[in-house]
Amino acid sequence: MEILNKANRIRLLSLRTPQMRAFHFSWFAFHICFFGWFGIAPLMAVVREDLNLTQTQIGNTIIASVLITVIVRLLIGVLCDRIGPRKTYTGLLVLGSIPVMSIGFANSFETFLLARLAIGAIGASFVITQYHTTMMFAPNVVGTANATSAGWGNLGGGTTQIVMPLIFSGLLMLGVSETLGWRLAMVVPGVVMFVTGIGYWLFTQDAPNGNFDELRARGELPPATGENSAGKSFMSAAKDIRVWALFVVYAICFGVELTINNIAAIYFFDHFDLTLATAGMIAGLFGLMNVFARTLGGVFSDLFARNGGLKGRVRWLFIALICEGIALVAFSQMHVLSYAIGIMLVFSLFVQMAEGATYGVVPFINKKALGAVAGIVGAGGNVGAVAAAFLFRSEAITYQQGLFYLGLIVLVLASCALLVRFSDETEAEEAEAYRQAVGEDTGAGALSLR
Repeated sequence: MEILNKANRIRLLSLRTPQMRAFHFSWFAFHICFFGWFGIAPLMAVVREDLNLTQTQIGNTIIASVLITVIVRLLIGVLCDRIGPRKTYTGLLVLGSIPVMSIGFANSFETFLLARLAIGAIGASFVITQYHTTMMFAPNVVGTANATSAGWGNLGGGTTQIVMPLIFSGLLMLGVSETLGWRLAMVVPGVVMFVTGIGYWLFTQDAPNGNFDELRARGELPPATGENSAGKSFMSAAKDIRVWALFVVYAICFGVELTINNIAAIYFFDHFDLTLATAGMIAGLFGLMNVFARTLGGVFSDLFARNGGLKGRVRWLFIALICEGIALVAFSQMHVLSYAIGIMLVFSLFVQMAEGATYGVVPFINKKALGAVAGIVGAGGNVGAVAAAFLFRSEAITYQQGLFYLGLIVLVLASCALLVRFSDETEAEEAEAYRQAVGEDTGAGALSLR
């Protein structure tokens, strides 16, 4: 599909254009979804005592929190192609707020597991965010736009590690018991999600020239039937080996980030004998790197594309993955707290740059089935998180050993990035589109504050 009037520059302080409203609403919506998705993670030490959970049961809840997202991400991308990102995001935010607020009713392992399973569906918000920014931005900045919106969204993983313990502590200061405190704390992200859903409906649109139903009525977008139907779109993406190569790549970067978000606080709490609040603050640093780290991945992807075209984007992706694997192995060997924090930040930098680099490639795989491609690749992140969770649910190995094995897996599977190749014709077309986008931009750069 060809979308007209895409923005060739990111004006961070502007909300006047539909492109920038979509940019800011999409990253904020994803941020809030991430906050709700992992809001319970920094409180797990309290939940563990309240519900008498074993390490294996905690591992099962981690698996549940990301497993359902695999299925929902596959479906949500196709849904974006059919009804547009605006309606899709609004529905996910409003409906997803219900299980987030309802997890407080859990009183056993089984009910807690079901609640985390339901909450996991909101992790599909990532696919909509990437879809919406791809609809709005031109080839010279799409890598940066995708990476920044996703990175600032992923920042919710750091925000929740810091904010949720503070909300919990504030409730304790008001005289609320620990048993009731963690339950009430989860109401906060649920309410914010609901309000954000209403805002998304009121202030965004699907594409620069209007919503999908309007574009189809004017003949600017093909109807979602026949060759453009949801089923055909999904099968077109599923037949492409490059899509599955990126599926594996995203499993070893975003899947790893999800795993760290789930275990970081309890890892520092147990391994370094810290308080819950301190462990949460340190774990939050990992997610806070998303302020700039994932953006850097997209920026470098666009820069590599300037001279190396689509091949340059793939080469950068491979480099970022190798650096991620090395840093993760190093982090797993740290026994001194200060060293562990420092290496964790280096690891966080590269894992998030690898994520940004992945979605610097995704928009060019199959434009007619963009939603399906984004959904399948996005689902790979959750498959990676589920696979990694099996390492950490076993009581036969420590968290530290699990991190070491995970780092080795990243190093081995990084080679999958090299399976992503493009025809000479596609390379030439995208190089010309890049030159045209750059030629139209007479401003001070791809990303600016005005």
